[in-house]
Amino acid sequence: MSENRVIGSEHIEDARQRGRLVFEILPGDIVTSLAKETASRVGIELIDGPIEKPLIARTDGKTSMGRSLYRRSPKWIAPDKKISTRALRFSKISIVGAGGVGANISHLAANMDLSDEIAIIDIVPGLAAATALDLNHASGITRSSARILGGETLDLINGSEVVIVTAGRARTPGMTRSDLININKRVIQSTAETIKQQSPEAIVIVVTNPLDEMTMEMLTATGFPRERVLGMAGTLDSSRFRRSLAMAAGVKTADVEAITLGSHGDEMAPIISHAKIKGRSLERFLSSEEIAACSKDAITGGGQVVALKKMGSATIAPAHASIEILNHIRGAKSGSVPVSVMLDGEFGLNNVVLGVPAFLGFKGLVSVEEIKLSPIEMKALHDSADAIRNRLGLK
Repeated sequence: MSENRVIGSEHIEDARQRGRLVFEILPGDIVTSLAKETASRVGIELIDGPIEKPLIARTDGKTSMGRSLYRRSPKWIAPDKKISTRALRFSKISIVGAGGVGANISHLAANMDLSDEIAIIDIVPGLAAATALDLNHASGITRSSARILGGETLDLINGSEVVIVTAGRARTPGMTRSDLININKRVIQSTAETIKQQSPEAIVIVVTNPLDEMTMEMLTATGFPRERVLGMAGTLDSSRFRRSLAMAAGVKTADVEAITLGSHGDEMAPIISHAKIKGRSLERFLSSEEIAACSKDAITGGGQVVALKKMGSATIAPAHASIEILNHIRGAKSGSVPVSVMLDGEFGLNNVVLGVPAFLGFKGLVSVEEIKLSPIEMKALHDSADAIRNRLGLK
């Protein structure tokens, strides 16, 4: 007879890294208080076992052999196991800013029925209310049960679990993200004051540019712990990088895994050493010149949209990137995702907000994943940190 297990926080942490949302507690197991606290923090449900296991589907040898040979085919792609059906539904999400990004986030969140209530706030008279009414009208088709509110005052964010801040001036051709620091800093400060008063336990996701600098400003202005103030950047930049690699290699974007780290701007660091196409290194598909061109395409992707639109910047891709972060927070997706967070010794950096791979949970940041970087990539990451500090006058 096996000895009773003592379930500690390290067991819960191992389960999180494996993408599990349920941890089975067998009769006689001893669960430490720290393990219970860790499980609550990372969104893993402790369930009394033994859990009834599904019967193994049996099949004949011919069918089994056919399936095995098919899985060896180069055309076969493994199903995505990152999507979970056991995910939290938010009670309230608030979106500050009903422009292109805010409106698209609202639309996606409502269509996916992510929250009981979605509040949209914008200073332009009638804009947020009109967007909310439009989305409520669509619920007769989508059958979404989310209640959408819209208004002009920030007190609408009261009681929010998540506040997404998109408000601020957008870039125009010739304008860099850093040009917006002094303009959008005031928006962040006023919004932070209301968040602190009306939703003191909320997770804040900053989308306003310049992203890393505004995330630092939000941290300072709210006084929230770093776990509850995140910047949406690497999620979007990584998507652009994956798309560029897929186009260059002539494959589907689903065949590409790649991330970018560092700042959301010219000092962005596409991570070549971890990028894969169909599970293999980039060099198997692309030349060094093609890889460099894809990196540049990712770095300049936002500027390309600005140049084409003349007035305004990207709206659809940033909205999808914001939803990606929400899905990681609520447990609909597992694994790490690149977001901007305040670093506390990770990658040898302190007191600066930077895009890094991170595990997220119901209370925000769980941990930063310190992946191994090449010397060139590590230098690029540190150069990004220096550039952000310089722009904020911190060194």
